[in-house]
Amino acid sequence: MIRPFARFVAVLLVLGTAVGCGAGTGTGTGPEEPGGYTVTHAMGETRLPARPARVVVLDSPHLDALVALGTVPVGASVSAAGAGYPPYLADRLTGTEPTGLIAEPDLEAVVRLRPDLIIGSAVRHRPLYEQLSRIAPTVFSVGSGTDWEEQARVTADAVDARPRMEELLSGWRERAATVGREVGAPGRTASIVRFRPESFRLYGPRSFSGSVLTAMGYDLGDRPWNEYSMIESAPELAGSIDGDVVFFTDRAQDPSSGSRAAVARLWVPLPAVRAGAVHEVDDETWMVGIGVLGAERVIDEVRERAAAG
Repeated sequence: MIRPFARFVAVLLVLGTAVGCGAGTGTGTGPEEPGGYTVTHAMGETRLPARPARVVVLDSPHLDALVALGTVPVGASVSAAGAGYPPYLADRLTGTEPTGLIAEPDLEAVVRLRPDLIIGSAVRHRPLYEQLSRIAPTVFSVGSGTDWEEQARVTADAVDARPRMEELLSGWRERAATVGREVGAPGRTASIVRFRPESFRLYGPRSFSGSVLTAMGYDLGDRPWNEYSMIESAPELAGSIDGDVVFFTDRAQDPSSGSRAAVARLWVPLPAVRAGAVHEVDDETWMVGIGVLGAERVIDEVRERAAAG
């Protein structure tokens, strides 16, 4: 059996990309690269001789950011096997090839696409950085999801489009505040719940969907949030889902099984349940589709649920 790294090197050599597309080292604009630019990112500095035309993204915040900037990547990784791209982006990605899972990118698929830029995140892909940099100039954000605006800005820097991204970030925040007042968010508490097979997660103000609801004016509470701004809880702790309004996702979409069924038996006396303020929302948008376009969809869904009662 050929070892994975040996296969990877073999593909590089066959396609002739190991040297020709290597990342720069931030040495500045040289005589052989007029008009280029250098990107400072989580792993240091990467030199790009011009705006890239063939971009591969390995994580969802960068995918959203890239599409928001009007660039369709030639390749992108997905959150789970068979999941495809987030539905709110899918119609714009009909020509985008899959490059494995976000948690485990397929390096051979990346090589075959002959990218001139790869974008990923250090929190997920740090061990792959050297290999990726041998394929093409590679830029990493620090995180993924938490502090998602950092990922948006790194993506914009990578394609030399920071001013446009700043406009987009300012625009979604203004809209969040406006729609938040419209639905009566200020002064109300909210719980964001993601049901999993054996447990559920509560999401805090530094998570993606939590940051959007906070910008709208909701209070997610002062809890011992972990480094990813979430809390993993057993179903018997359903009482912690105590917001005035509850937004939940269930990837399995099965109310009769898993933690969702267990919690449903326990949360009847909770404020939001009694008030009929419990709303199911799209998992791929609230939990996976992280970015400016995803934030706009979250705002839309909050307004739609509020209008429905």
